[in-house]
Amino acid sequence: MEIVKQSNQAVAFNYFDSEQFATMQRLCQMFSASDLVPDKYRTSEKNPAAKAIANCMIALETAQRINASPLMVMQNLDVIQGKPSWSSKFLISTINTCGKYEQLKYRFQNLGKVGKLELTETKWEGGQKKTYKIPFDGSEIDNIECVAYTTIKGSDEVIESSEVTIKMAILEGWYTKAGSKWPIMTKKMLRYRAASFWTNEHAPELSLGMRTVEENQDIEDIDYEEISTKVAGKIKENANKQEMTMDSTPATTPAADPSAQKREEINSTSGEQNPI
Repeated sequence: MEIVKQSNQAVAFNYFDSEQFATMQRLCQMFSASDLVPDKYRTSEKNPAAKAIANCMIALETAQRINASPLMVMQNLDVIQGKPSWSSKFLISTINTCGKYEQLKYRFQNLGKVGKLELTETKWEGGQKKTYKIPFDGSEIDNIECVAYTTIKGSDEVIESSEVTIKMAILEGWYTKAGSKWPIMTKKMLRYRAASFWTNEHAPELSLGMRTVEENQDIEDIDYEEISTKVAGKIKENANKQEMTMDSTPATTPAADPSAQKREEINSTSGEQNPI
């Protein structure tokens, strides 16, 4: 008797197959007309049909890669600073439901107070990058450490993430950034970052190498301004506008000595040389 083994591995979508592409396009048109999908996937006045369908196509292809529901991918895939990012909750649920690992757990430890630190701040000034040292007093802040861990199903080997600490969050600028949730939701942010570290280190195929929303929001942006376009525009704007003044008096050569000119005329008629 022939035994057929069913595989749970998702079949990759081939963009260059005309039949597959046509099928995916019809699915994308269906999703783009739904009220259940986020705005960036839905056709509207601000989001043209071509753009909405393209976003749906990428979401469907991503869902196939990680064997997830297309709607869940659309609900949890955000764009932060131009980069696709997973919500941390979705990433954790993907680990817990992938079938390979046990449920992800967390271990906390208080390492004492953070103490006084010296932070590094980088700014662009006049087209040059400058670094400043800023003192930070963390004498009243607990330096909590979080480690995410789990085991492979059927194995007792514990797989751990790298340690994430409050001191690390302060030094990296996550804690002190304007609008940061680290000071008020400390343990939640520690869990999210530890889960992201665990995925990047042990199962990057689950996140497809993408960061979480919280990670991309915590990345400290340096205000850098590209001035080449602005300079080119300024040159074009001011071209041929500078006032140029020209002397109305024509330039003349120094007048010749009249007596010398007269002597030359006499010599030319008499054939005599001019006495020295």
